[in-house]
Amino acid sequence: MIATPSKQIHQQSSQKTLKKGSYWITTFGCQMNKADSERMAGILEGMGYKQAEKELQADLVLYNTCTIRDNAEQKVYSYLGRQAQRKKERPDLKLIVAGCVAQQEGESLLRRVPELDLVMGPQHANRLEILLNKVDNGHQVVATEEINIIEDLTTARRDSKICAWVNVIYGCNERCTYCVVPSVRGQEQSRTPEAIKKEINYLATCGFKEITLLGQNIDAYGRDLPGITKEGRRENTFTDLLKYVHDVDGVERIRFATSHPRYFTNRLIETCAELPKLCEHFHIPFQSGSNQILKAMARGYTIEKYKKIIDYIRKLMPQASITADVIVAFPGETESQFRETLSIIKEIGFDQVNTAAYSPRPNTPAANWPNQIKESIKVERLRELNLLVERIAKDRNGRYQGKIEEILVEDINPKNNSQLMGRTRTNRLTFFPKEGKNGLGYKPGDLVSVKIENIRSFSLTGKPLDEFDR
Repeated sequence: MIATPSKQIHQQSSQKTLKKGSYWITTFGCQMNKADSERMAGILEGMGYKQAEKELQADLVLYNTCTIRDNAEQKVYSYLGRQAQRKKERPDLKLIVAGCVAQQEGESLLRRVPELDLVMGPQHANRLEILLNKVDNGHQVVATEEINIIEDLTTARRDSKICAWVNVIYGCNERCTYCVVPSVRGQEQSRTPEAIKKEINYLATCGFKEITLLGQNIDAYGRDLPGITKEGRRENTFTDLLKYVHDVDGVERIRFATSHPRYFTNRLIETCAELPKLCEHFHIPFQSGSNQILKAMARGYTIEKYKKIIDYIRKLMPQASITADVIVAFPGETESQFRETLSIIKEIGFDQVNTAAYSPRPNTPAANWPNQIKESIKVERLRELNLLVERIAKDRNGRYQGKIEEILVEDINPKNNSQLMGRTRTNRLTFFPKEGKNGLGYKPGDLVSVKIENIRSFSLTGKPLDEFDR
């Protein structure tokens, strides 16, 4: 998953007036962080805060951080420096660091940035109000202890009115040698199927059309829940969950991320092919095309197994979109092993690949290995990889040329107000005019048949068909 900051704009306001002031949340990192930020924004609005128009005007600033790459972590410190200076002029400013950097650094963050009021790990997102009450009572708070996740359906303030995240499992039990996630997000904790379905039902009543189920390792869902059938098969698996939540009235599409090849079963693929609301889009990181590197990463599968997964998906769903994550310049990676990665990308033909050069992370085995790759080689390998990924993505998009695709409208194109934007079932971002040929107006939430006229590496453009039954 690529680590990039995104401003969280929350348009719903609470009617409560328990406190006054404005807030600003900046989110770094993955979908899990974005979902956490939506919940924390909801808590703040429930306390009486309102979304600030600008970051430097806010009375409370919260950075929800990512530590999966060093550059994302350093960006956080840059942002904090600006706010620390501001707090010297405004002592009443509340400054919060949440998420993975907070969990990783803990109290040491207070020594580095003494202006902080609250440092809180990702497991504490739903406890924000409790922790802020301690801050209001004059305490500087660090909350990084491991706790059970607190269920809360009603507090999230969603960025979109059409598409919603739903967490199904928190944490990760894997021990990939490069990854800091298990140490900052804790052990796996699956939510109950009943709690998940209740949240999806609630979202459906609010008008949400698309649900994305989230987990750091979503295929591991249910391993910590009870349930063995009389046939001896484990129930409460992720496949069982998909079947259980599929028929919620009002929801048109269901997606999920992120998958692990070690646990991606044929039964899951068959279920996705059978359930009509399950979108034909699969994000399955492969990380390296070299079996030697995969073993060093402790990924638990071979590239041959990975290719079998893709082959079976395409056998049952030929038009499915396959996206992935890949790391280059892992410690010890040779030129020929790097070439194996490029070869796999060409062979499989991914619709999109999130790319990164290896970044040593604290408390991970690979960070201490002596065979680190030079920075200049990292830069060159990443550049070559990105050029290949972009070319193949455009080639893959060629299959949409002239085709009619069902687009779920998400919003107005912020760069062109005469256009709407949405996604195909295969998750391709698509733009088209708001008005049809006969003057029909389309709006967010509509499912629109669009004929694709122009393709680019990462998006499509087309025109709606007026005869589509809206």
